[in-house]
Order: sequence, then structure tokens, then C-alpha cells
Amino acid sequence: MSDLQRLVEPMIPALRRYARALLRDTVAADDLVQDCLERVVAHWQQRRGRDPRTWAFAILHNLAVNRMRQKARRGDHLPFEAVEEGVLARRPAQEDALVQAELVSALAQLPDDQRSLLLLVSVEDLSYAQVSEILAIPIGTVMSRLSRARERLRQLLENSDRSATRRGGHLRSVK
Repeated sequence: MSDLQRLVEPMIPALRRYARALLRDTVAADDLVQDCLERVVAHWQQRRGRDPRTWAFAILHNLAVNRMRQKARRGDHLPFEAVEEGVLARRPAQEDALVQAELVSALAQLPDDQRSLLLLVSVEDLSYAQVSEILAIPIGTVMSRLSRARERLRQLLENSDRSATRRGGHLRSVK
């Protein structure tokens, strides 16, 4: 057994633990250990009498720091296949905050019973039967209140759009 193999092979589990702790990603840590071991093998004769364990951990640490810096500069890596349609090209998000504020304001103007129905059905994605049980009202009442709540919310949002247009800005179109 060569000196390299005898000294380096027992270090591999410790290198993997350290890499996983640094990167918090098993796959990336295994890749990092592989790169470290490649450098250790390629530069074995250049260690100049240094302790092989310390030397290998220093290589691993420096590679990890470089990867973390690179990730900070470039962002997360996504394989092309994992990217959903339209994710790379997004519309500007500035308008979203205005629309959200407008919606929250309109929701606050609804009566409590209508607001709670809208939130349970639309936000929490509960069925009419579940909402009926939660609020202890018949399903028919849930459906009629929800219809009135949606209509009132639409009216409030349309009025808000009209006033924004009069002020010189148009937030969005309501259909």
C-alpha cells in the first residue's frame, strides 16, 4: 500500500463530515471532497513535510471558501431541466406591492363575515363544507355570502383603480 493511500484513505470520512458541515448540502459536499482528494493526489509530493491531515483539511477548507464565495456571486445553480417555463423571465415586481396594499385595504373594508369567508376559501383553500363547519353556518349561506363578498371586493378594487387613474397612475386592469 502506498504512503498516499495509507495516510489519506482514513481521512475521507472526516473530510466528508467537515465538508457537509460547511456546505450543508450532501451532494455538494461529496463533490467538494472529490475535488479535494484530486488535489491531494496531484500535489502529494508538494506537501513539504507538512502533516497530511492538516494539509488535506486546509485544501478542503480553501476549496469550500472559494465555492461559497462563488455561490454568493453567482447565486444558486439550477439545472436547466429544473427551471420552470417563464421563471427566468419575470415581469417587474414593483407593481405587486401596490396591488397587494390595495387588496389588503379592500379586504379591510369588507364586513367581518364576508372577509372571513373569503380568507378561508381563497387563501386557506378550504372547501365550502369545511367553511360551513368552521363557521357553523349552512353551505348555502357560505355560497351566498361568498358571492356577495367577491362582488363587493371587485367593486372596491374597481373604485380604487378609478381613483388611481384620476391621480395619474394606473395600477392594473380588473376583469
